[in-house]
Amino acid sequence: MIMLLPALTVLAALGSGVMAGLFFAFSSFIMTAFSKLPPEQGIAAMNSINVTILNATFSIAFFGTALLCVALGIVSILRWADSGSAWLLLGSALYLIGIIVVTIVFNVPLNDALQATSPATTEGSALWTRYLAEWVSWNHIRTLAGMGSLIAFILAYGKLVAA
Repeated sequence: MIMLLPALTVLAALGSGVMAGLFFAFSSFIMTAFSKLPPEQGIAAMNSINVTILNATFSIAFFGTALLCVALGIVSILRWADSGSAWLLLGSALYLIGIIVVTIVFNVPLNDALQATSPATTEGSALWTRYLAEWVSWNHIRTLAGMGSLIAFILAYGKLVAA
């Protein structure tokens, strides 16, 4: 495992960067575009994304990076005195808390509520307005966490290969 540590760190950085880019796109323009649609169309578009994003490619990037972060976090604690361990732990924590936990605790329940609503109703329209504000706020956190995780893994890699 220790000989693989630099390679695993690069993979975690790549996964963090991919996820940060995905969330950045949603925060920067996708959700803004959806907000300009009538609520029924915006809800339909977001519900479609929430269904189609659950595929092998996304799962590998999202959950594969999480597994790498768990492994790297454990290694960083077990080898705390080694150069780069603090950066590995920070990158892992940012990804696991700022992306995985935020997604599960905040974004997914909002997605589930959106899926369960009737878009053509007053309640659906009100939910859409609340959804846009809340979901995007939590998505900003995921974006920043992904960027922070990427930076931490890059710094860890630099320390690992210099050691």
